[in-house]
Amino acid sequence: MKVYFYHTQDLNFIYRKWQEGRFPGHFLYGATHLPKYGIDVIMHKHKAFSSNLRRMIYVTLQVLTCKQHFDAIYATHWNGLELIIFMRALHLFNRPIIIWHHQPIVKSENSIRELFAKLFYKGIDYMFFFSERLIQDSLKSEKADINKMQICHWGADLDCYNRIMEENKDVTHYGYISTGKERRDMPTLTRAFSATGHDLNIYITTNACGDNYVHILNDLRPSSNIHINFIKGLIPCELALKVWQSQCVVICCQETNYTVGLTTLVEALALGLPVIATRNSTYPINIDKEGIGITIPYYDSVTWEKVLRQISQNPEQLQEMGKKARQLAEKTYNLEQCTSEVAQAIKTIIVKNNKK
Repeated sequence: MKVYFYHTQDLNFIYRKWQEGRFPGHFLYGATHLPKYGIDVIMHKHKAFSSNLRRMIYVTLQVLTCKQHFDAIYATHWNGLELIIFMRALHLFNRPIIIWHHQPIVKSENSIRELFAKLFYKGIDYMFFFSERLIQDSLKSEKADINKMQICHWGADLDCYNRIMEENKDVTHYGYISTGKERRDMPTLTRAFSATGHDLNIYITTNACGDNYVHILNDLRPSSNIHINFIKGLIPCELALKVWQSQCVVICCQETNYTVGLTTLVEALALGLPVIATRNSTYPINIDKEGIGITIPYYDSVTWEKVLRQISQNPEQLQEMGKKARQLAEKTYNLEQCTSEVAQAIKTIIVKNNKK
């Protein structure tokens, strides 16, 4: 069996860096490990476009002119595959399309748009979701088909993080760290840390999803114990080292309907670090129940402050939560487990399609 693997990010760069041991494999959603399960992979030749239409045309041509035979398309997102998906819905493309769906399926308020969306989802053979909540929210839409949906335990590349920890095993863990870029709630986070005086390192991009963090953080005027670092490009291993040097990971996000902050969370698990996080009900992990950290309601800086003061007085509690975090990563939320689930689903879909 063979799949055409499509990624919205710079797949060529990520795959090359992964081969060099300098990029965590979970950012390729199991594609690096699928050959272990008898599924070969054709890597899409990434090219960046500012225009959505140009990107769709490019991706469509790359798929349709691929000289190698493949049995299915496996994609991290549908963005860029729209034309191929519509072709599949209209029976003009005969190979199954399997994607990761990052947000719940929702009904459009525009009736024409909703009509096209119904056709669109007919062209997707199977979807992986990050959590049960995303599936249940999706099922509120008549476009969703439970027979085409599955939870997959997306987790970190433990081999990569093991190397980072082994190469830096003598570090002294100190302070709190916030990484990630999407929908981060900087006002709540900085107010709490300004009040407590605890050391916080923030690593964030300048802009993401309409948020200009340069302007936001300048307007907030955070206190001197809060250190702002603006990042550029894809540097997960460099950031992972910064996380490993910290004693606790904080994930403070705006309210959304999807798993914003999940990448930061699974990295914390892999590094065996506790988390203090906004209570995002779409996460696949119950942070409080698993004993790996503490969650706080959205936009509640007062509770953030109380939790920070309480947890700073209990280093043993932090260590115990970190230990449980790593155990959870080893048991469930890791790249090997994710790839196993993905491979099984891909094989089933290909076999089913071949019988038609």
